[in-house]
Amino acid sequence: MRGAVIHAPGDVRFETLDDPKILHPTDAVIRTAVTCVCGSDLWPWRGLEPIGDAHPMGHEYVGFVEEVGSEVTAVKPGQFVVGSFATSDNTCANCRNGFPSNCLHREFMSTCQAEYVRIPNAQGTLVATDEVPDEELWPGLLAVSDVMGTGWWAADAAEVRPGSTAVVVGDGAVGLCAVIAAKERGAERIIAMSRHASRQKLAREFGATDIVTERGAEGIARIKDLTGGIGADSVLECVGTAQAMRQALHSARPGGSVGFVGVPHDVSVDGPELFFSHVGLRGGPAPVRRYLPDLVERVVTGRIDPGKVFDLTLPLDQVAEGYRAMDERRAIKALLRP
Repeated sequence: MRGAVIHAPGDVRFETLDDPKILHPTDAVIRTAVTCVCGSDLWPWRGLEPIGDAHPMGHEYVGFVEEVGSEVTAVKPGQFVVGSFATSDNTCANCRNGFPSNCLHREFMSTCQAEYVRIPNAQGTLVATDEVPDEELWPGLLAVSDVMGTGWWAADAAEVRPGSTAVVVGDGAVGLCAVIAAKERGAERIIAMSRHASRQKLAREFGATDIVTERGAEGIARIKDLTGGIGADSVLECVGTAQAMRQALHSARPGGSVGFVGVPHDVSVDGPELFFSHVGLRGGPAPVRRYLPDLVERVVTGRIDPGKVFDLTLPLDQVAEGYRAMDERRAIKALLRP
């Protein structure tokens, strides 16, 4: 098969790779319907995470089951499936407590920008649709495998409630999906922090009521101005930088909550500052599997359309252009078709 391999910063190549095989009775192999480039893939692309030896890339996927191991009964060959970037058995204590992304047998997906993918823990990870969905729904279902699930987790972790005010820090695909999540969870006011006109427009379409273009101290001051000097009930941090985290913590009201889902890079939290703020803080890798059945249903019924975050579609063999376009902010998120 063919798939994406990163060799060095700025160097992703489309290469011939070994076909995936069933290695364990809990595995499945799927044929990729669509995959994509994630904002978190840009960290190694930009040289901000170590790469080490050349290795495959990609952790978002939907596709058709080709083969299953002997212990996999939840899905069968021919079915269309959606999974999570973090695999899980869905039976261990952490899974039962609602955190399948911290499954005791967790494996993170890392080979999905390819024609075929081996899925570990397939029994607990994969969710089949009732029938093969129309192709126009594939982008939305692909978004559910990570960015929509992660946006939902941001809203969940930040305790977005009906009638509340929510601030979304970050206008990438996760941030835009977090706007959807805040809307679906009943937020009355949703303030999206964005400096890009095309992303502001999509945020509005997804449910944002206000746009704040300022960053840092100015951004915090603007949020306070919009909330009567108090701050927001919920802040959804969807970037992962030190500036974004500080902006999030200082935009929340006393007693409010911050959900942080951007993978942290050079982020530190001042203990006394957090202590005296009375702000709750929760985050981590999104427990996407917990949300999959509900989010799949919302997409299939047309209630939400997170697939709109894909504003660039490329053949899989042009995966490197997808990285470049997102790195240069010419695209929010690049969809890849095998």
